[in-house]
Amino acid sequence: MTIDGADVPGDRQVEVVNPATGAVCGRAPVCTPGQVDAAMRAAAGAWRQWSADETALRAGLRAAAKAVGAAAGRLGALVTAEMGKPLPLAVGEAYAAAATLRHHADLELPPEVLQDDRRGYAELVRRPLGVVAAVTPWNFPVAVAAAKLAPALRAGNAVVLKPSPYAPLATLELGRVLAGVLPAGLVNVLSGDDALGAAMVAHPVPAHVTFTGSVPAGRRVAARAGGDLKRYVLELGGNDPAVVLDDADPDELAERLFWDSFANNGQACVLIKRLYAPRRLHARLVDALADRARAARVGDPTTKGTQLGPLAHRRQFSRIADLVAAARSRGARVAAGGAAPDGPGLYYAPTVLTGVDDGDPVVDQEQFGPVLPVVPYRDVEDAVRRANASSYGLGGSVWSADPDRAWAVADRLECGTVWVNGHALLGPDQPVGGMKCSGIGLEGGRLGLTEYTAAQVRRRPPTGPR
Repeated sequence: MTIDGADVPGDRQVEVVNPATGAVCGRAPVCTPGQVDAAMRAAAGAWRQWSADETALRAGLRAAAKAVGAAAGRLGALVTAEMGKPLPLAVGEAYAAAATLRHHADLELPPEVLQDDRRGYAELVRRPLGVVAAVTPWNFPVAVAAAKLAPALRAGNAVVLKPSPYAPLATLELGRVLAGVLPAGLVNVLSGDDALGAAMVAHPVPAHVTFTGSVPAGRRVAARAGGDLKRYVLELGGNDPAVVLDDADPDELAERLFWDSFANNGQACVLIKRLYAPRRLHARLVDALADRARAARVGDPTTKGTQLGPLAHRRQFSRIADLVAAARSRGARVAAGGAAPDGPGLYYAPTVLTGVDDGDPVVDQEQFGPVLPVVPYRDVEDAVRRANASSYGLGGSVWSADPDRAWAVADRLECGTVWVNGHALLGPDQPVGGMKCSGIGLEGGRLGLTEYTAAQVRRRPPTGPR
């Protein structure tokens, strides 16, 4: 682990398993309560000096970006080993993390003038909060860590960060990389199970908690943080709908729809999880998607040309298998996939389901894996009603040959981000947040940066005659 700029072992270690082989690929230390306290003390002692010199702060973020980019190959290899992402995509994730740090180095937080007249001058400025506790998921371990570190540091805070126990190795290495270029205590990286995350959230030092994960876990984080009136941002699950309108060409859309559903093996919050197709196009769209699914190259994530690797861990593999089995028992037809190949590893063929409807678990629940249910709808009113009939509200999309028509339908979807003829098109300059149970607060862009600050209004008498 990284505590106060130093490498720190735990008093014991846990094995991390490679999902492609089932073999142990590394071991992660388990943080002790005393080490949590030490990390919090280090962060509390680091942030004021860091925030006091904006020129040095920006230079530090640029140095961090350069160091992460230089370590992208090493970080990517660890991501591939611990969660099964194809190696080029894993290395690309590390480069994206570097780009996020670099982007935030150039973000401005200028004062907002509220009044400037004969009565006086008032402005709103943004102040750092102090120490941020960050808890990150296993699906994009390096990229999501950077998406929390970059705005927290740019706002002048220090961070204590915990990765998922399913994929801690790359984030632990990220902590070592950053310790080489940032002041001691500014970024501390701890590892452990869910009890560690709970201890960090409940600890008296952090003023802010940022969490990405499931809705049930997010509720627990909110309850613990609320006890001390800590601020928090929760980026939770999504069961994103995509609505294909009746003027679309299934063959033309199949490639984009497939990858907007199955990227990272479906293991991302903002991906298409349920696809609504007009009845007259439903069969054609299912066939086109099934053809694309059968053509996907699934295999060893270290082999050149592999497009989809294994699922990240055994629990997720079992969940996908159970959802498909339950759908079949309710009358679903498997148009493609629907099974795990023989041999080692947590591989599951990309699966397209038809004969499913709202109310089926595979439609109503976030699968978070390589399964796409395709549901027929009657008319646009029916499609919008179905898309919105969910406790989730992270993302959504509308697909049409007429972008203006799709834009009008997209305006009716109840979600934090909506796209036309695309999905999951994200960047560090774009805020992301959820409606309903999909989250509280924003991440990304200038609005996401302000989540890591406290607003302060400053007022003074007028400086001269008016």
